[in-house]
Amino acid sequence: MSIIVQKFGGTSVATPEKILVAAQRAVAAKRAGNQVVVVVSARGHKTDELIDLAHEISETPPAREMDMLLATGEQESVALMAMAVQKLGEQAISMTGAQIGIVTDSTHTKARIKAISTERLRHALEAGKIVIAAGFQGIDDQFNITTLGRGGSDTTAVALAAVLKAAVCEIYTDVEGVFTTDPRLVREARKIPRVSYDDILELASLGAGVMHSRSIEFAKKYSVPVLVRPAYSDGEGTLIAPHGDDEDVVTGAALAKAEVRVSLWDIPDRPGVMSLVFTKMAERKIPIDMVVQNVGSHGLANVSFTVEQDELAETLTAAQQAVDELGSGQVQHGTNLSKVSVVGTGMQTHTGVAAQMFSSLAKAGVNILMITTSDIKISVLVDRNQAQASLQAVHEGFDLHREQPALPPLGVSQPDDESDETERDREERARDVVSRLASMEDIVVSQVELDADQALVTLRGLADVPGVAAAVFSANAQAGVVVDMIVQNVSQSGHTNISFTVPRNDLEKSVAATRTAAVNWTGAEISFDREIAKLSVLGIGLRTHTGVGEKMFRALAEAGVNIKMISTGEVRISTVIDLPHGQAAYESLMKAFGLK
Repeated sequence: MSIIVQKFGGTSVATPEKILVAAQRAVAAKRAGNQVVVVVSARGHKTDELIDLAHEISETPPAREMDMLLATGEQESVALMAMAVQKLGEQAISMTGAQIGIVTDSTHTKARIKAISTERLRHALEAGKIVIAAGFQGIDDQFNITTLGRGGSDTTAVALAAVLKAAVCEIYTDVEGVFTTDPRLVREARKIPRVSYDDILELASLGAGVMHSRSIEFAKKYSVPVLVRPAYSDGEGTLIAPHGDDEDVVTGAALAKAEVRVSLWDIPDRPGVMSLVFTKMAERKIPIDMVVQNVGSHGLANVSFTVEQDELAETLTAAQQAVDELGSGQVQHGTNLSKVSVVGTGMQTHTGVAAQMFSSLAKAGVNILMITTSDIKISVLVDRNQAQASLQAVHEGFDLHREQPALPPLGVSQPDDESDETERDREERARDVVSRLASMEDIVVSQVELDADQALVTLRGLADVPGVAAAVFSANAQAGVVVDMIVQNVSQSGHTNISFTVPRNDLEKSVAATRTAAVNWTGAEISFDREIAKLSVLGIGLRTHTGVGEKMFRALAEAGVNIKMISTGEVRISTVIDLPHGQAAYESLMKAFGLK
């Protein structure tokens, strides 16, 4: 018998009427021959109300007591949902996180799951009951109630689906599914029938808010199919699975509106510098994005990165500490900025994606302040007053409004190769999954890649005006050159620099095309380097797990490897280094992350 996990968010259980509608979905799944686990969030704005209530009592309520308070929101919801299911004629039992057996660490308000015991839960399912599980919460080793932070109910649902080997995890929301961008910002946004784990991880981290990125980490690690569906209709929703729609080059666009930039100017261009910078940020758990380090000049380098606006003060403190320890450099910052990104695994095999994005922005009169890319993402930093126009231009430029065919219905039967499993086999598999839950949310780097077949092109002294990047990369696309890593740092004195990598065999074509494009800007200088290597670590949640960059760059510093360029993302962090250091650097990262 298949297991289905259903998750209902706060708006889906805000009223008695909505609770009954949700209960009807659970009952229908049960009567279709499935075992059903329902994960429920606190009703409506209950969590916000409890937070406000706590602050009426104390300006600084203790974190432990906040967890005790906030957990009552889900406890209310699960009891009401169980009553609704029983009213509809099916057996149900409500359980708190502690009663299920969700064990976390002791980081109150932001706890991370260590293990899940399924014995009680499975016993209830086998007795024919629908299990109504409280999302967002667990219990630590000292029996203190803990909560998982915002998005924690999604995490609970996908974690339970993983440990139970559920056929599908259905996430019911107040939207139709995952859209090409936020439909509140772009009316033409369309629902995506199918999206890959990697694409949704990048979109979630870049500002697309349908799913919490931690829950997608669980789904990818354990290959859990996740179906995002509307709670108020029978819409088919969006399937999140290992692979997206093969026809899409770009899957979606995202806007992170409240960004700030921090820059370290004229810091030493030597091994260990980026290790120190990432260490200072990791000590404060500050996730940094759009890390841009252009090729150094005269023994000095400039590095810029973005953080969320509310992290600015802590970030400036950490950056100044790094500069003080380096003994040279200065810290600057910029505010009133936004980050616009496009994501798509199809970028890896198509030329001209960067050119299309930059051309769309140029036509809209948008000046690009910074650029950074990964193999499936391009992000640009723009003035916040141009954020809406930028998102609209990019969405139109890639025809993201174009309708795609709907998916066939998702089956929930178990795969054929599992049909002959014995009960003992299933128990052993469950124990194996549970044993790995202890490290489920740890930093995970699954692979290190060394690409020794690329070359580097750098332009210095480009005019800081709209259309520059569009001209450069349109020329390369017309020449048939596949561009990989792109970085553009913030301008100084009205001029900007752009560096990018291309296949070594295409270097001459790229330099010729780039030179042709650059003739429009007096004083622009072109240089190139054949002897470079691209070194990448791949995994899940690499940007938000701040320790990944710290460990990566510390290992490279200890190996005496200098960094020329950097790009960051949720599933890949890449660097450009000197080719002679490539193999040694690769081996140092393999050792640092415990890979064979």
